[in-house]
Amino acid sequence: MKLLHKTQGQAAAVLAALADVPMPSDNAERPAHLLARCPAAAVTPLADVPELAKAAGVAQVCIKDERNRMGLGSFKALGAAYVIARDAETGTAQGRTYVTASAGNHGLSVAAGAQAFGAHAVVYLADTVPEAFADRLRAFGALVTRHGAIYEEAMAGAAQAADDNGWALLSDSSWPGYFDRPHVLMEGYLVLMQEAVLQMSEAPSHIFLQAGVGGLAAACAAYVRQAWGNTPRIVVVEPEFAPALYASIKSGTSQVTDGPKSSMGRLDCKEPSLIALKGLARDADDFVLITETEGALGAMACAEAGYATTPSGGAGFAGLLAARDHQDALGLSAKSQVLVILSEQTS
Repeated sequence: MKLLHKTQGQAAAVLAALADVPMPSDNAERPAHLLARCPAAAVTPLADVPELAKAAGVAQVCIKDERNRMGLGSFKALGAAYVIARDAETGTAQGRTYVTASAGNHGLSVAAGAQAFGAHAVVYLADTVPEAFADRLRAFGALVTRHGAIYEEAMAGAAQAADDNGWALLSDSSWPGYFDRPHVLMEGYLVLMQEAVLQMSEAPSHIFLQAGVGGLAAACAAYVRQAWGNTPRIVVVEPEFAPALYASIKSGTSQVTDGPKSSMGRLDCKEPSLIALKGLARDADDFVLITETEGALGAMACAEAGYATTPSGGAGFAGLLAARDHQDALGLSAKSQVLVILSEQTS
């Protein structure tokens, strides 16, 4: 595990570099009101898991369990489908084609949202994405297109298709000139943390949040600061093979990173979302990188405790587990109360 404690200077540098980028929304009431009208919407459980607390050497580990969110298998159900639902409210979703690239669950949210609101979905997949996932997308009526060897190449293909065909690009990342839809999408993720705040009797001492491009982590961190202030220490966890946020905070500006393919595939993103990076520069305290072995050990521990997930889905807990030998650096102790998110099911 590698650890970076964010300094005020690093935060200031990122905020200055991204002055024209919007901060993440912290308005959970808007998506909560809209999603409450969806028949598949339901509050996901929060569980106190003593076995995981013992393994991590802390007093309490609470898991926010997103594995069955709206029947789609991950927290991503709250994102793209919410964007399309917002469009449907204004009468602009019917018959529209939404195009995106996906390494996994985001594509399902686009496909399900399009199907629910009379729109069309086109999802670009890199060659590394299993065909079984492509079949899941097709089951929701999506057109699947293979493009490129890695996620970033698939996204470039999706963006070009949007320009060529007049389609609506619906990415879960953001970059210069592309902020509106990802900003709304991240707002959908706030529902998850709003539920967790209501489910907990008091604020935890620490929150470990896994990150790919950073949308989930930034949305959750923004809501945490609104609800609980500075009390929880927020730790962002990434694979060491995809250190996009870690490297960007360390350098004071957005970085494009490289590295081998990670087994934490949903988190294997080499470039951060600019909205997420800006939010986390303000709201997060620490950034850690975990090895492939540490990611696997975290998923294994979750499974043994009865919460089976992937190395991506359990990466927040994996970061906590890896930090057992670095507790002083993160302010952890045998009295710490920790919140983690189980972000996806195993398949």
